[in-house]
Amino acid sequence: MLSKDKTLIRVLSGESLQPPPIWLMRQAGRYLPEYRQTRKQAGSFLDLCYNPELAVEVTLQPIRRYGFDASILFSDILVVPHALGQKLWFVEGQGPKLTALENAAAVAQLDRSGFHDRLAPVYETVRGLSQALPAETALIGFSGAPWTVASYMIEGGSSRDFATAKLWAYKDPSGFSQLIDLLVEMTAEYLCRQIEAGAEVLQIFDSWAGAWPADQVIKWSLQPILAIVRAVKAKHPHVPVIVFPKGVGPNYIAFAAIEEFDGLSLDSSLPLGWVKDNLAGKITLQGNLDPLLLVSGGDALAAAVDKILEIFAGTPFIFNLGHGIVPQTPPEHVAELVARVRGQVSKAG
Repeated sequence: MLSKDKTLIRVLSGESLQPPPIWLMRQAGRYLPEYRQTRKQAGSFLDLCYNPELAVEVTLQPIRRYGFDASILFSDILVVPHALGQKLWFVEGQGPKLTALENAAAVAQLDRSGFHDRLAPVYETVRGLSQALPAETALIGFSGAPWTVASYMIEGGSSRDFATAKLWAYKDPSGFSQLIDLLVEMTAEYLCRQIEAGAEVLQIFDSWAGAWPADQVIKWSLQPILAIVRAVKAKHPHVPVIVFPKGVGPNYIAFAAIEEFDGLSLDSSLPLGWVKDNLAGKITLQGNLDPLLLVSGGDALAAAVDKILEIFAGTPFIFNLGHGIVPQTPPEHVAELVARVRGQVSKAG
């Protein structure tokens, strides 16, 4: 049952609030000493994702420190391919590694039969958070978008140019579509289960959407995301969904025009003037402070925060970063950010 008095949910329904609600992508993470301690206790990163007690703990840590208006489930976008039977592990300093899918035959070998059983610890984490969070804090569930998740599955990890995944899509669009369609179906089910466990808002991350040329963004980023959102809203019509198609530039206009999307998260590359002229007032916007300004702190941070607040004043807006918090961020700078957004420091200071 949605609590419509939570600021994040009010803004996603089209209300403009002053000050705007604030939460940060990767707000639970390595920049916090208490997170590093809990991570050590868990063992591996994946062990932490699948340990409901510890995953609840790390999700709550930034809420205790900063009182953000929303909390986002601690997990990873790659639990979806892992739950489909693809081998996944994390290498310190290198990130995720997977046994790469090479063709449509490999896609056919993925196993959906135990999908929700494998993800049961994630649903348990969501249930725990829905009980443990302060009454005023919205709980965000999330997933990766099909293209971003598929890119990891095909490349076997992170990539600079996504050449293997893109060449598959160009040479064998039918085979590539089989993987995208599978991810649409299973991601929609995954997000519905998160809602049923207590998630009140969803965010879909298409972190590598900008890897495509502009004319391919609609086909491989927007349309699969829209298919997921329609499937979710067929069951849960009142749960708002925020979409984050990082790096798509002017194609943000196409995303803003989709009525099924409730919020649009902006990356840091977008000029604020362009955003104001092309997107403001069409959809609830979220963003888009450069995460490195949060590392810098000081006058540069204060000026950037004030500019964002000025541009989005009077429109439905959620303050956030243009991507996730980076590990070298000083925790005290996050406190400065929250205080400034909430007007608890002098704008002249």
